[in-house]
Amino acid sequence: MAKKEDNDITAEIAIINEQSIKDKIYEIRGTKVMLDFELAEIYGYTTSAFNQQVKRNEEKFPADFRFQLTKEEYQILLSQIVTTSWGGDRRTEPWVFSEGGIYMLMTVLKGELAAKQSIALIRTFQAMKNYVVNNQSLINQRDYLRLSLQVSDTQQTVQNIQSQLIDQGDRLNDLFDQMQDTVKKSEISPFMLDFNKPADRHEYLIFNGEPAKADETYMQIYSEAQKKIFIVDNYINIKTLRLLKGAKDGTNVIIFSDNLLNMLHSSDDLDFRREFPNINITYRRTNGIMHDRFIVLDYGTEDEKMFHCGASSKDAGERMTAIMEFRDDAAKKAFHSIVQKLLRNIELVLR
Repeated sequence: MAKKEDNDITAEIAIINEQSIKDKIYEIRGTKVMLDFELAEIYGYTTSAFNQQVKRNEEKFPADFRFQLTKEEYQILLSQIVTTSWGGDRRTEPWVFSEGGIYMLMTVLKGELAAKQSIALIRTFQAMKNYVVNNQSLINQRDYLRLSLQVSDTQQTVQNIQSQLIDQGDRLNDLFDQMQDTVKKSEISPFMLDFNKPADRHEYLIFNGEPAKADETYMQIYSEAQKKIFIVDNYINIKTLRLLKGAKDGTNVIIFSDNLLNMLHSSDDLDFRREFPNINITYRRTNGIMHDRFIVLDYGTEDEKMFHCGASSKDAGERMTAIMEFRDDAAKKAFHSIVQKLLRNIELVLR
């Protein structure tokens, strides 16, 4: 049992294990989350003190890391729990934390107990990911792709948190020096590095002659668009859309494609629009005139940029490929005539 560390802690706390954490993971809005009062209990805080600590670091918890349940969502969740006193008496609906938000808590909650519990949380999520990988045959291809994309997003979150932990090295050194019979700093770092290794094996491409992370490169390119993005690619699927999450709000996207093999479905498009309503996507056919893949940013403006892509963005990182920016004005001008033809093509209707 861990001892109380300050006046905000109401009871002695047991160090959590894999099963006890799994019992506290729920699915809300299609995302695996944990509730604020159960996380507070895990970390040895009262719920109010826990949320105050998070609120003091609110900039670290964007909407996909932490969101508040609606009354309806909370009532549905309560109806699924046998214990009537679950959640206690509270005036507002609970906040929930996604996996990325739970990792971010590592940089916010301090102390010996927080270090132990954070490591237990990380290990549980890693075990869950390993289960998914080892049981792919139980999951259909489309759902597995969705899970893979979510894992990829989370791994990037972990990498970002690693950078923050390094920046806070001096402070962490002081903290871990005070620990004698608890977790050492050396136990956290290798584990978090191992967590990211599976994705690192296949996620590189060549961007303008230099190696670069595949998904990050596409999202970075899309983020440079001020108002418009044109994507020319006959092989598209849900990942094609997911990479567009790096685009600015209000960006208008046209995807030119014949959707060969019908890998992108209307349901995928609807899911993306619900998650990113401020990115406007329309579809037009290429009518069989395109073979290679291209990205055009802010077509016909001073900010215009063009890129030739050696493979579809849906395959980013799966095979070695390259993305090259058009540097020659004459080449850009020549490509304008092709874009004009594409803009006159009919709408692509997803099934």
